[in-house]
Amino acid sequence: MRRLRLTERADWRTQAEACGFVHHSPHGQPYWDESLYYAFSLRQIEDDIEAASIELHAMAMDMVDRIIGREDLLQSLAIPASHRDWIATSWRQHDPSLYGRLDLAYDGSGPVKLYELNYDTPTSLFEAAWFQWGWLEDQRSARCLPASADQFNSLHEALIARFGAMRASLAQPLYFTALAGWPEDQATVGYLRDCAIQAGLDTRAIDLQQIGQTRDGRCTDLEDGIIRSLFKLYPLEDMIRDRYGQDLPRSGLQLIEPPWKAVLSNKGLLPLLWQHYPGHPLLLEARFDDGRHAVPAGWVRKPLHSREGANIEIHAGDGRQWQSSGPYTGPWIIQRHHPVPDFDGGRPVLGSWMIGDQPCGLGIREDDQPITGNLARFVPHAIID
Repeated sequence: MRRLRLTERADWRTQAEACGFVHHSPHGQPYWDESLYYAFSLRQIEDDIEAASIELHAMAMDMVDRIIGREDLLQSLAIPASHRDWIATSWRQHDPSLYGRLDLAYDGSGPVKLYELNYDTPTSLFEAAWFQWGWLEDQRSARCLPASADQFNSLHEALIARFGAMRASLAQPLYFTALAGWPEDQATVGYLRDCAIQAGLDTRAIDLQQIGQTRDGRCTDLEDGIIRSLFKLYPLEDMIRDRYGQDLPRSGLQLIEPPWKAVLSNKGLLPLLWQHYPGHPLLLEARFDDGRHAVPAGWVRKPLHSREGANIEIHAGDGRQWQSSGPYTGPWIIQRHHPVPDFDGGRPVLGSWMIGDQPCGLGIREDDQPITGNLARFVPHAIID
């Protein structure tokens, strides 16, 4: 695994805006950064990243089956009692899942380490699936990369195939929603809707704030039509707290991601994984934390629900500390500190994308700071042997 410099394509911004990638430079700061890339060997991809992703995903899915029906474990994940039966029913009736992302630490040698699972509302998918593949093709054509250069990336084809496999179990039209005014979320939803259309699904788009509700708790569109299936790029824990949250179990609404993902999108899964697989080489030791005591040196405190690196406390073993702000509060976990590897000042976190139950691609977010935050850059990758 190497961090290498490369000449940018002269027209990449024009290409990005033409395909809806309008959030490539928020506030004038680079989000997409192709002035460099990460080079992997095929062995690193297949043996260290892909194989580990399969194993971690299987472990996580096994934990869902163990947690569902255990009131004490659902309580430890702060899942409201009012929605536990709904979540359990979703699991037992095999409600289909589209995608998820494993966030991993890796320095090119040894096993990866799991930081967390983003299995409910992962973003940066369009960048990983589509735009970085275009970068690879252009750089090969320009002979800036060898003609044999490849990429861990079958995401686009896998998404279309997965939507096709889900088609028979989804009421159509399938609605796609996210909060208006968030370009990254809108780009992700627009891309996924396009994949669904290519798979033959009838689709609609609706802003989250425009979804209505009938007196008996069903969701409606702008023409008062009943919404029966919905892809929502919006955290399930927030939906549960919203105005229609208490009615979700009786709404008849089929969600993507399904309600059982509440177990996997919760950082409380990390200590439960460690309890069941103690000492596993792909895991970091983790415990539940009541937030009443100082974080010990060598540990990181995280809320059960937080995104984009918000409200994280790092207490390194050498006494250094870092803390990020944000809107999230406890309950918390603490996780053994495993610094993001440092490549000449760039700290990459690897996002291994699961489509259904298969690892299908890699996206890399790089930050200059120990906490990977909202402004972390997306850096492309290539397989070069």
